[in-house]
Amino acid sequence: MVTYAHAIRFAGSELGHNRHVCAFFNSEDEAYKVLTPFIVDGFECGHKAVHLVNPGQRPAHLDRLRCEGIDTEEAEAVGQLEVRTNADVYLSNGRFDPERMLAVFEELASGHADNGYPLSRIICQMDWAGDGRAKIADLISFEARVNDVWSQHDDVVICIYDLAKFGGEAVVDVLRTHPMVVVGGVLQENPFYVAPAQFLEELRERRARRSEVRDRGENHG
Repeated sequence: MVTYAHAIRFAGSELGHNRHVCAFFNSEDEAYKVLTPFIVDGFECGHKAVHLVNPGQRPAHLDRLRCEGIDTEEAEAVGQLEVRTNADVYLSNGRFDPERMLAVFEELASGHADNGYPLSRIICQMDWAGDGRAKIADLISFEARVNDVWSQHDDVVICIYDLAKFGGEAVVDVLRTHPMVVVGGVLQENPFYVAPAQFLEELRERRARRSEVRDRGENHG
């Protein structure tokens, strides 16, 4: 049952009912400046921390946490901290499977109860999706659908997007699939958010139009 018993501060504001956030940054340092207080506060509140980082980033990420006074070895040993590679989580067997990922996040959302943590603060580096149109198309659909998972839980989910790695159309679609957004380091309710069912219908219509244009081009080729 969703209770939202804990007021959670993030990026200069407070998260309420909507806790699925897209955060746009221009650099790693800019991202950590916003994320670090949120991470530290989570440990002080006794929340579980799940961090999905880029390949090769784990050592540097743990170093940053240690610099903030977090005993990362102890936190990992007791299960409060989980640092995994985003490619391993999102691209199991080298491919992105939206159905599998919905199940993964449902497990993450409900899995903290047995460990004594009231909720999870999940941070996902999304760079893995910035290197191919096919991944982006599947990701956008997934980001819309996963709102139905997060709406049933107290967990906070921050999706980190590096603006240098995503094109304009992808950024717009990411924006439309998250009810909360961080721009310029400030959290705000997203006025461009579209409910999942409506967005997915628009996505199907868009793909159908593109398919028709492609078919016409092939027929006239």
